[in-house]
Amino acid sequence: MSPTIQLPPHDQPLFGGSPFPPIADYSFLSDCHSCALIAPDGSVEWMGVPRFDSPSVFGALLDRRAGSFRVGPWGMQVPLSVRYIPGTMIIETTWLCPSGWLVVRDGLSIGPWHDGAAADSDQTRPPTDNDADHMLIRSIECIQGSVDVEVVCEPIFEYGREPAVWAAHGSDWNAAEATCSVDTKLRLHSDLRLGIEGSRARARHTLVEGERRFVALGWSHGIDGPSDRQDAEDRLATTEHYWRGWLAGGRFPDHRWRGHLHRSALTLKGLTYAPTGATLAAATTSLPETPGGERNWDYRYCWMRDATFTLWGLHALGFDWEADDFMQFVADLERNPDGALQIMYGIGGERDLTESTLDHLSGYDGAVPVRIGNGAYDQRQNDVFGSVLDSIYLHTKMGGHIPQRLWSVIEDQVKGAIAVWDKPDQGIWEARGEPKHYVSSKLQCWVAVDRGARLAEREGERQLAEEWQAVADTISADILEKGVSERGVFRQHYETDALDASTLLIPINRFLPPEDDRVRKTVIAIADELTEDGFVLRYRTEETDDGLKGEEGTFLICSFWLVSALSEIGEQARAAALCERLLQHASALGLYAEELEAKSGRHLGNYPQAFTHLALINAVLHVIADEER
Repeated sequence: MSPTIQLPPHDQPLFGGSPFPPIADYSFLSDCHSCALIAPDGSVEWMGVPRFDSPSVFGALLDRRAGSFRVGPWGMQVPLSVRYIPGTMIIETTWLCPSGWLVVRDGLSIGPWHDGAAADSDQTRPPTDNDADHMLIRSIECIQGSVDVEVVCEPIFEYGREPAVWAAHGSDWNAAEATCSVDTKLRLHSDLRLGIEGSRARARHTLVEGERRFVALGWSHGIDGPSDRQDAEDRLATTEHYWRGWLAGGRFPDHRWRGHLHRSALTLKGLTYAPTGATLAAATTSLPETPGGERNWDYRYCWMRDATFTLWGLHALGFDWEADDFMQFVADLERNPDGALQIMYGIGGERDLTESTLDHLSGYDGAVPVRIGNGAYDQRQNDVFGSVLDSIYLHTKMGGHIPQRLWSVIEDQVKGAIAVWDKPDQGIWEARGEPKHYVSSKLQCWVAVDRGARLAEREGERQLAEEWQAVADTISADILEKGVSERGVFRQHYETDALDASTLLIPINRFLPPEDDRVRKTVIAIADELTEDGFVLRYRTEETDDGLKGEEGTFLICSFWLVSALSEIGEQARAAALCERLLQHASALGLYAEELEAKSGRHLGNYPQAFTHLALINAVLHVIADEER
C-alpha cells in the first residue's frame, strides 16, 4: 500500500516553510565575552569564541551546513515552551515527548574572577569579582516518564570553512576535543558516553524520571570544563545568582512594563564586552533587513552614535558602573589624525573594520551577501561628534567628572564638528549614495558644539564656551533656514522635502522646545506619513539615494523614538498606545531585532539589537512619567 501523505522535500522541515527558524524565535545567551543564539529545537546556531566578533564555530544561522550543537529529545523539533529563568540569561526549554517530559537548561557560565584571565583577553577595565568561565553548560533532566536524548556537536570553524577534527580526550568516553588549523580549540565534556562520527561528536541516552545529565563545551581557560554533573549544575546556579544580583542593582519602576525594562537591561548587559566596556550594536552579522535581500550588515561592533542612548539607558536604570566603563572605553579609543573619532570601532578598540563577503555561505534564508567587517567604518558621518559630546555631557550631569584624558577628546570633537558642520556626509543611516546635507547630521553637529560649550562653562573655560556657543547659534540658524519645508516640517536633507525618522531626535535632543510648532508638525507628519500599520520607516527608499536596492522593514528604534517624541509634544494617549503595540511585538523571550515587517509582525535584521532596547527604555520611561503626571 502506498502512503497517503506525500513526504516533504528533504531540505524543508516537517512543519513546513523555511528550514531557518524565524529570527525572533532564537534565544540569546551571553557571558559578556561571547554569545550563543539557540534555535527552538535546542541547536546552538550562532557562536564565535573567544569574543563576540570571533569567527563562528557554530554558524547554521547563516548556512544550514555551517555548524550547530543540539541537545534535545531524539526525533522531536518543537518544544512545549522556551523561557528565560526570570531575572537571568539562562534558557529553560521544556519538552513534552510521547514517553515523558524533559527540561534542558542552557547558560554561558560566569563564576569568580579567574587569576591570569586577563592574559586571554583585551582587559582594560578594572577586574570585577566575576568573570566568564568560557563555557557553555547544558543540563538535562527528565522530570517524568522516560525520554530518548541526543547530543550532536558539530563545530565548523572559521565561518563554516573548516570542519572540526575530533579526538577522544582521556579513555573514559566522557570528553572529546575539536581542533582545526587555526588556534581555536574546543573540548566537549559530558557524563554521557561520547562517540566521534567524522566532524561531529555525538551521544544518545534514555533518561528516566528523576535522572539528570550534563553536557559542557569549553574553550580558552574553560577548556577543562566541569569536573562532574554537580560541578556543572553548581556553575549554572552561580551564573543564575550573578545575573539576578546584577539586575537587583538597578532601579526599576513598580509598573506593569517593568519586565520589559528588566529584559532590555539584561540584553544590554549581555551585549557588553566586559574587558573593555564596549557595547555591541547586535550579536549577529548579515541577518537580512529585507527577506532574501542584500541589506545585510555586520553589527558586532560599537557605534559611537549609540553612545548617548547607551549612557542614558544605563544611568536611567541605575547601572552607573557599566555607564562609567563605557565612558572610559570611549576615552581609550584611538582617534583619527584630526582628533575625530570614527563612527564605529571594534569591541577591543580596533579601527580597521574592512568589509568582505563570505561567498561560501548561503545566508539566512537565502539572503546574500554574508558580510564580515563593515565598510561604513571610514565614512564621513558628521553626527559622530554630537553623539560623543552628548554622552560625555550626560555622564557629567549624572555625577561623573571630566578626567583630564577626556578633556582633549571634548576639544577635538568640538573642533571636528565646527570644521565639517556645513559639509555634506552620508548621514545617520550610513547611506551608500552621494553625500547630502542631512538635517540630522547638522543637528548632531549643533549638539556637539552646544554640549561642548556647556562643558567648557562647567570647567571654567568661559571664553571658549562663548566662542563655541556662537558657532552653535550659527548652526542652529542654518538648520532653521534650510532644513524646514514650506509646510513647516523638518526635511531629510536640504535638497528634498522627503521625511526622515531621524528628525524625531529634534525634541529628544532639546534642539527646540517640544511646544515649537515646527517640532509638532514634524512629529505628526512622521506619525501619519512615514509609517506602515503605525510603525515607522527610516525613510521611503524610493525617495532616498541609499545606494541599495529593495525595500526594508519598519525600524523598531524609530518607532520607539516616535513614542518618546509623541510624549514630548503632549500626545500622551497616542504615545502610550503605540508603546503598548510595540511591546506586544517583542519576541516570546522579550527580545527585538532591528526591524519589523509591519504586515506580518516578523522580526528582521540583526538580533538582538542594542539600539532597539535602548530606545525601548527611553520610550517606556516617557510613558510611565506621563502616567505618573
